[in-house]
Amino acid sequence: MHNLAGLLVLFFLAITFLQSGYDKFTDFQGNLNWLKGHFAGTFFDGKVALALRTLLVLELIAGLLCTVGIVEIFVNGGTTFGKYGAVLSCITLLMLLLGQRVAKDYDGARTIAIYFITAVFGVFLFQ
Repeated sequence: MHNLAGLLVLFFLAITFLQSGYDKFTDFQGNLNWLKGHFAGTFFDGKVALALRTLLVLELIAGLLCTVGIVEIFVNGGTTFGKYGAVLSCITLLMLLLGQRVAKDYDGARTIAIYFITAVFGVFLFQ
């Protein structure tokens, strides 16, 4: 099957970001309260709500682009939306990585690095 690896990466990223965005949307206050403590004493202190809203929007857009990319591959073999979804996924993950590093949550940062490798592989596949 053509673009099987790309499809698998897009499914992975779509699931990751749509679920994460959904969680942030449905439990915004819970996430906000936890993150305020997580970033207390950092330069994100006082900016957590804006950062969380920004990440929510980027995650949902990345997940939707990956989903449209899956459909595009099945419909006409195109990879434009998949490429944009993978690139936006990388940008979003870099933002999350920055936050984890600033908060000195090195285990969380390590986890994000694993997701980032998958997203970069997606960008590579759709070049």
